[in-house]
Amino acid sequence: MAGNMLANYVQVYVMLPLDVVSVDNKFEKGDEIRAQLKKLTEAGVDGVMIDVWWGLVEGKGPKAYDWSAYKQVFDLVHEARLKLQAIMSFHQCGGNVGDVVNIPIPQWVRDVGATDPDIFYTNRRGTRNIEYLTLGVDDQPLFHGRTAVQMYHDYMASFRENMKKFLDAGTIVDIEVGLGPAGEMRYPSYPQSQGWVFPGIGEFICYDKYLEADFKAAAAKAGHPEWELPDDAGEYNDTPEKTQFFKENGTYLTEKGKFFLSWYSNKLIKHGDKILDEANKVFLGCRVQLAIKISGIHWWYRVPNHAAELTAGYYNLDDRDGYRTIARMLTRHHASMNFTCAEMRDSEQSEEAKSAPEELVQQVLSAGWREGLHVACENALSRYDATAYNTILRNARPKGINENGPPEHKLFGFTYLRLSNELLEGQNYATFQTFVEKMHANLAHNPSVDPVAPLERSKPEMPIELILKAAQPKLEPFPFDKNTDLPVKDHTDVVDEALLAPVAV
Repeated sequence: MAGNMLANYVQVYVMLPLDVVSVDNKFEKGDEIRAQLKKLTEAGVDGVMIDVWWGLVEGKGPKAYDWSAYKQVFDLVHEARLKLQAIMSFHQCGGNVGDVVNIPIPQWVRDVGATDPDIFYTNRRGTRNIEYLTLGVDDQPLFHGRTAVQMYHDYMASFRENMKKFLDAGTIVDIEVGLGPAGEMRYPSYPQSQGWVFPGIGEFICYDKYLEADFKAAAAKAGHPEWELPDDAGEYNDTPEKTQFFKENGTYLTEKGKFFLSWYSNKLIKHGDKILDEANKVFLGCRVQLAIKISGIHWWYRVPNHAAELTAGYYNLDDRDGYRTIARMLTRHHASMNFTCAEMRDSEQSEEAKSAPEELVQQVLSAGWREGLHVACENALSRYDATAYNTILRNARPKGINENGPPEHKLFGFTYLRLSNELLEGQNYATFQTFVEKMHANLAHNPSVDPVAPLERSKPEMPIELILKAAQPKLEPFPFDKNTDLPVKDHTDVVDEALLAPVAV
């Protein structure tokens, strides 16, 4: 019986604080982190996740890597016998929800932008976003002779070389490859640093000279040299109907609009494909799983134009699956998909945002499972209440426990955002412990669940046409029960109202 139940066990990880390594690349919180890891171990947690900031490690100059602080953190994780998910964080920390510290991308990279500001993502008004390099420079040798993709490759190769001890020991089990702002595979379409507020539709961010030239070449090749990038899609805080592009029967439904949206979303898929191919070469043979993160853009999901998803680069409509295409690309790299907002209920969202996090989670998880991927999730906002935990439990095993073997579907893992003293205190800690136990299907912590095989080489490149076949027909998602069959009991009975305010991911 216990053997069969083990197939229902979902691993739980906890995200370490953003500033576990200080802004000057030092690890000064040894005693505090050691004590916190001990409490996580006592709660039965399987492992932790950590941002490995490009801006810290290669901050001093090209290829001048300093991994010493991260090695100290990894030693503590190894000592605690926890597994480790490492994020290759090629983005800036600061400017997104929950960012409590500012870690820019390396200064010597930003210095290139002083003479060529088009290395940064740019909106239609010419405002630059310095969180992450535009995918338009993926193959441009502008960085002391290296392209952006080469810089990412070299960083990961240095990580592998310097963290060999932890890779060989099986401590590091997951490499999440950052592909955009907040480490997510998307465009920076809703930057708080530039005045965006929820539930604004965001903006298309493809007006740097590199992406503009790419679009013009693609349009000419398609027989429409007169087509330009959109000038009718509004601004960050518009509602869809205020814009010509997204309004009913708007530009997004025309031949020109469809061409643009295909180009914009395909560029993002190719960007992910290219960098995952490099990651696969670097970590080939290691017992790790590659992963990427998809952003949970749940606002405007209930309207036909899905405006906020479209500006972020997810070409998802009521009759087009914008997530299954990404999932199909991942199959070539043996990579998993990490999605967010797993704790959110539709009923917690404001009506004006036309938000549907539960349906979005269902769609994205189903897309990943249909493509045969391992799918993982995290929460968008720190929550300590039973309602949130029970929503996560429902999404972790949508049809509940199967006492005779593997459930119909289950998450490969869940990462809780984020480690804090508040999580580890009093009732919050007791409720979290119960949540971990339920995720483990009421079984004891088991480090041998879901062992990771040595990473195989990526399959041959998949033509974009084959990837796009996954978009249509858009299939109904797999059925999800309304509630979990292994609930956490609510000890508080009162959920903090502030936690339920609609907030963007």
